Amino acid sequence: MSESLDTIKQQAAAAALELCETAKLRAGQVVVVGCSSSEIGGHNIGSQSSPEIGKAVFEAVAEVLGSRGIFLAAQCCERLNRAIIVERDAVPRAEIVNVIPQPKAGGSFATAAYYGFGDPVAVEGIKADAGLDIGSTLIGMHLKSVAVPVRLKNDTIGRARVTAVRTRPKYIGGPAAIYDEGLM
Repeated sequence: MSESLDTIKQQAAAAALELCETAKLRAGQVVVVGCSSSEIGGHNIGSQSSPEIGKAVFEAVAEVLGSRGIFLAAQCCERLNRAIIVERDAVPRAEIVNVIPQPKAGGSFATAAYYGFGDPVAVEGIKADAGLDIGSTLIGMHLKSVAVPVRLKNDTIGRARVTAVRTRPKYIGGPAAIYDEGLM
């Protein structure tokens, strides 16, 4: 790994901050983060899980989101079916599942979230308002239905590419809505 943990923290904080500002996120919303510590370190996804990198990214992102009252949802790896680790207050009515992530079964980022949150729980899924995909972890299953890409200037953390997304409400109404606008 060529980047220091301090550099990785700075990059993660910058990406989270840029997402918050660009997507105009508000208190009470949820941001899902999938994070490959292997990719950040310059390795193939799932091959070199790094608790130090996972913790550095978690701390940086949690600080940015927490200071704005935004909930962080940490996606586990495919070995735990991409379960979500989140603060209990973010999912008051959700069905909790019984799992505790580990660096090689859940991922270093999700493990850091589990031990870093005040009252962590695991759930099978969530419908987040926005997300950061660090290292091509595929967070789409945990987003609301209509996802919109957010182009970040801060689009790398270590050696990993960062893809950002926000969601928006569905447009509904069908032909009647079109007629009302004089479009047909």
